[in-house]
Amino acid sequence: MGWEFLFAFCAAYVMIRTVRTFAPGLGLVDIPNDRSVHVHHIPRGAGIGFCLAAVSAVFLFHFDLILAYKWTFLAIFCVFAVGVLDDHRDTVPRTKFLVILFSTVLIALDGIVINDLGIVFGVPITLGWFALPFTLFAVTGFTNALNLIDGLDGLAATVSIVILGSFMWIGYLHADILMMAVAGAFIAALAAFLVFNWHPATIFMGDSGSLTLGFVISVLAIKSLAYIPTVSVLFIAALPILDTLVVMIRRKLNGRSVFSADKCHIHHVLKRFFEKNIRKTVFCLG
Repeated sequence: MGWEFLFAFCAAYVMIRTVRTFAPGLGLVDIPNDRSVHVHHIPRGAGIGFCLAAVSAVFLFHFDLILAYKWTFLAIFCVFAVGVLDDHRDTVPRTKFLVILFSTVLIALDGIVINDLGIVFGVPITLGWFALPFTLFAVTGFTNALNLIDGLDGLAATVSIVILGSFMWIGYLHADILMMAVAGAFIAALAAFLVFNWHPATIFMGDSGSLTLGFVISVLAIKSLAYIPTVSVLFIAALPILDTLVVMIRRKLNGRSVFSADKCHIHHVLKRFFEKNIRKTVFCLG
């Protein structure tokens, strides 16, 4: 699979440079606000480059997977498309939410659904008719959780590489080609992205990248449930999940909307602890 990963890395590098060059003219620019760590206008939409590169690698080297999981790849494209639209004109949250829900229904058509929660205190927990609603909740929650940690240069990409690496290893141990190919292609593409996104970043991934990554990781997490306990998946993806839960609980206790914006995420807290040293913060969380 070495050639596949090399292709994904090189294609992502070229595509991201292209996006960075034309981003201002296409309206793909991140404008600083009171929660931003940058003070200048930075191009965004690098996710367009590395997501297209990763999927292209799978298409060229594992076309049989595209045919076998056609609904899954259509779902990934739908999430990617709404992410691109958001990078261009800031789509309302409801639109993104509905697209993610629709995309989760699509992956269920390929049998990628959470049917049980494993064995809890010696009792097997089977979801039955609640399987699809629970899958909708889990995928939507994690997709947005990864989107929320995309707040420092290199953070979302580094965390995603670690999580994807775990799922790639699980796929390798159990000869699951889908998990190996998709995780490996995205790891290679993200490695190219880090060339541009390591602090100080010259381009951001945008929602085209963070939403797609969150959704892809959700798909791989559900696939991995065939091989590992549910609690193991929670440990693998613990950082974005716990960060989102803690922040939402804190907002609720303070009488604020759980969806309101603030600077209380774990990366904000650690950045203050490390005296605003972004690289130390990312190394610590990665």
